[in-house]
Amino acid sequence: MVSKTGKPLRAPVRAMSPRVSSGTLHYWFRTKASDPTSLLALGLLVLFLYLIAGPIFLLLSDALRVHFPEQGRTGLPQGAFTSYYLERAMFSPISQAVFWRPLANTAQIAVGAIVVSLVVGAPLGWLLSRTNLPGKRWYSTALIVPYMLPSWTFALAWTTLFSNRTTGGTPSWMESFGFSPPDWLAYGQFPITMILALHYTPFVILLFGNALRQFDAQLEDAARIMGAGRLTIARKIVLPLMLPSLVSACTLIFAKALGDFGVAYILGVPINYNVLATSLFRAISTSQAGMTAVLAGTIVLFGVLSILIDMRLLREAGRFQTIGSKGAMDRTTDLGKWGVAASGWAMFVFIVSAAIPLMALALTTVMIRPGVFTPDNFTLAYWIGSDLGTTALRQGILLTPEFWRATWNSLWIVGSASLGAGFLGLLVGIAVVRAPMRSAGMMLRQITFLPYLVPGIAFAAAYLSMFAVPRGPLPALYGTYMILILAILADQMPFASRAGISAMMQLGKDPEEAARIVGAGWWKRLTAIVIPIQKGALVAGVMLPFISGIKGLSLVVVLAVPGTDLLTTYAIRLVDNGYTQASNAVVLMICLIAFFGTIGVQRLTKSKLSDGLGGK
Repeated sequence: MVSKTGKPLRAPVRAMSPRVSSGTLHYWFRTKASDPTSLLALGLLVLFLYLIAGPIFLLLSDALRVHFPEQGRTGLPQGAFTSYYLERAMFSPISQAVFWRPLANTAQIAVGAIVVSLVVGAPLGWLLSRTNLPGKRWYSTALIVPYMLPSWTFALAWTTLFSNRTTGGTPSWMESFGFSPPDWLAYGQFPITMILALHYTPFVILLFGNALRQFDAQLEDAARIMGAGRLTIARKIVLPLMLPSLVSACTLIFAKALGDFGVAYILGVPINYNVLATSLFRAISTSQAGMTAVLAGTIVLFGVLSILIDMRLLREAGRFQTIGSKGAMDRTTDLGKWGVAASGWAMFVFIVSAAIPLMALALTTVMIRPGVFTPDNFTLAYWIGSDLGTTALRQGILLTPEFWRATWNSLWIVGSASLGAGFLGLLVGIAVVRAPMRSAGMMLRQITFLPYLVPGIAFAAAYLSMFAVPRGPLPALYGTYMILILAILADQMPFASRAGISAMMQLGKDPEEAARIVGAGWWKRLTAIVIPIQKGALVAGVMLPFISGIKGLSLVVVLAVPGTDLLTTYAIRLVDNGYTQASNAVVLMICLIAFFGTIGVQRLTKSKLSDGLGGK
């Protein structure tokens, strides 16, 4: 076709483009509506970049930016790049008190806790996994009880038993018995180390005991036939195969001890014995944003390194595999006449690590003067009394409105965060397993695991840095319930997302494909098929964060204010005010919720602690 001038006419490309573009876009939307997992992955990625990666990045950047109070000292405008806070933390006259001494104390406590945990836990792991220990099934659960309960519970029990007149307050049991504990026993490094060691000994029992269960006893038999002695077998065969599990337990204990706040706060702060966590809390309390960032960044760095080492060891553990029959691996050692002594040792550890502390806390709540066992000294006033005669606590705990408000706050705040974490964890599982965009799924998997690498008090500092002022669509949240819900939700995503990913990896595509064939949309398939099938995983993804959130202190102690108190922060405020009996009563309530909640999770998920130990 030509024009009047004889030149050929061009096709109307521009006129056709809108129709082609519109059709392509319409087709793209129809495709994504029928299977929006890619959009889901991108949406969740943006959400968790904002809720997890954003606060951590902002916190770390605070260490290198001038803040308003330091403009005069640095001579730089607010927001300018500076090394002032790093130099102040590490090289100034106050660096010893603020940074280096707390760092050294933290390292000493962590190493000490590791050593004690290995000495106590490794023999118990062997007894529970490779011997016919009397009462093995009961011990398999009883010896894990210390980890079911908040670590700072046992710090309160320690002060009840061993505190002295150095810091005043209510006399301890030992003082009532006529013995004044020395300072090293009452406060500071020794009690903090022992409490953390006993609290985290279950790590060693579980990891070491489970590794021993997988150890093939035929290797020992072969070495014994070749003439090797017991020490040679232990040094050249057993120890190399057990080393990954032992080092993994050590790194986990080190990471947990780094960020543990409650124990050091109760047993260290009264005598000015600081670790990184309490030094960080002091910096937050005095509004030192730059110093907060430096201290939190240090905790994050060591936490990340320790967990990365653990992850590497888990991968390397694949190199330490043996081949043998199931019967050979399950072979147990007959303790014979040593059975009673071994059972006595296990019972002694349980009594020291769980029974005595809980009994001391319980008895203190019904005693006027701790450690005095006369009939006239027992009372229920701290539970149901109506006129205690104290300034800020007029009634017993069960009659105090603040206690019930803190209980309600704990249930609905932690419950809301746990429900959100559980549902989002399932969506993360769908996005990671089902989304065609593998890169988005991989990034989503890593970001949701990030809070596990950051100790609780450092993560709380990150949230305070992020949401103390308006950010994006959200107003300033400090002092509100929302900052607690978001922080707990984000902090528990590693557990919830792993539960969701694991569940979706075990679910085939056939049920969803059948529903798609009959015309069910994505949301209908999710609510009618995926959620009902995965209700067990969803329950686990809700309950595990709930139990962890109920007993957690390090995360919420920075973010809660008196109007938004949870049970944990309410108990700490009672400790600060010197109401020992009342604070112990609140802690017992937390312990009951945490313990029975943990048992409930095991029943719902049909799992047992003894499964990890080989108890039968």
